[in-house]
Formats: sequence, structure tokens, C-alpha cells
Amino acid sequence: MVRPMTRPIIGITADHEGAGGYSKFPWYALRENYAGAVARAGGLPMVLPHETALFEAYLDVLDGLIVTGGAFDVDPALFGATERHASVTTKDDRTAFELAMVRGALARNMPLLGICGGQQLLHVALGGTLIQHIPDAVPGALAHEQPNPRDQAGHTVAVAPGTLLHMLVDADTLEVNSAHHQAAADCPAGVVINATAPDGVIEGLEVPGRPFCLGVQWHPEFEISAGDGKILAGLVRAAGGGS
Repeated sequence: MVRPMTRPIIGITADHEGAGGYSKFPWYALRENYAGAVARAGGLPMVLPHETALFEAYLDVLDGLIVTGGAFDVDPALFGATERHASVTTKDDRTAFELAMVRGALARNMPLLGICGGQQLLHVALGGTLIQHIPDAVPGALAHEQPNPRDQAGHTVAVAPGTLLHMLVDADTLEVNSAHHQAAADCPAGVVINATAPDGVIEGLEVPGRPFCLGVQWHPEFEISAGDGKILAGLVRAAGGGS
């Protein structure tokens, strides 16, 4: 089917909450700057409810995918861990949906961006494991759950030369925000680490040879630096949104 439109459709995974707050019944949520940043980059944002049985149907109409972050963790059992840190909390239905979407997007070579927890899930889908709690695993770690507002920078990252990320942002370092207590722990075969924090924590990854398969540990939708907008514009371009 040929769609009469010029903006590529970028699916964005939503969060899910139980009854209370916004509604007396369970509800979905998405910060508006995710959608706004995609629209400014030239894409058509589409929010994705967690209908796991329909993941192939979603992928049939999408041109690109963003897996968002959230205040929860990937179940350590999914990356083969036999122990679970006391700080770990999960949203199993959301993770099952997002994992199906990520694996389906990878199978189709669909442009894909993982953001924060979305990067961690992408890393696991690519065969990686996670640090379950940075303060317990990284001596002298930075405050990766920054105390200042999320629309401000928390620390810098070094961007690896020769990577897709470096080509996109055209910078050796970026100021980024930071809202995570877990991180990628290793580098699976076929994966390239493209950004690291000053304490050595992995902040970005990519898969060469694919049109666009990128994960960043920060939240580029806040557009703290010019590089953030370039990341989203790169996803939209790869999804068919112009030059």
C-alpha cells in the first residue's frame, strides 16, 4: 500500500500505569516532548499501546520505531542473571510488548532508536547484559540519576569517532541529562559502543550495517544540545524523511 504522505510514521512506545491518578482505571502515558521532538524532526509520531498480539500489524504501518524510557527495569532473567538487585522493579507486560517490537523491527531492518530504558532493552535484545544498579557496581560513579531537573544537563559523554552517533551529532562530546540506575554491562558481537560517561558507564550503542539501529542512555527528546535534535532527525531520515 502506498500512503499519500511525506512524513514517515515513527512509532513511540507508551508507558502504562495502573488505576489511580489520571484515571480510576489503568491508563497509558507519554511525555509530550517525545512526540513533539519527532514532529520537529519531520516525522509523524504514533503512540503505541501495549497490544503485544498486534506487534506485526504495528510494524506493517510504521517506518521507524522509538522505544522510550520509564521508571522501571528490564527483568534480569531476560539477560540470564540468576540474582536480582533489591532496587529492580519491572513492568512485565510493557517489556514483553517492547521486546516483541524491537525484535520485529530488527528482523525487518526497520530504523530503531532506544532511549534510556529503551537502549537497555535494545542491548538485551542484541544479546547484552545489564548492570543492575550502577552505585553498587561502578566505583566512583557519577550521579546517573541526576538531582537537577531533567531538562538540564547532568554530565557529559564522550562520543566515539567513526560511529553513526558521531556522524549525526558532529561532536566529540555532548552535554546530556541522566535518569537511570542501570546501564549496559558489555558489548555483544556486532555491537559498537558509541558513547561513554566520564566514569566509564556505557551511554550509547549502535549496530553498523543497519540503516539506523541506535541506543542512547540519555533523553534526546529534551533537546538539551543541538546534537539531540540531530539524533532524532537522523532516525526520521533513515525512515524515509528526506535527505
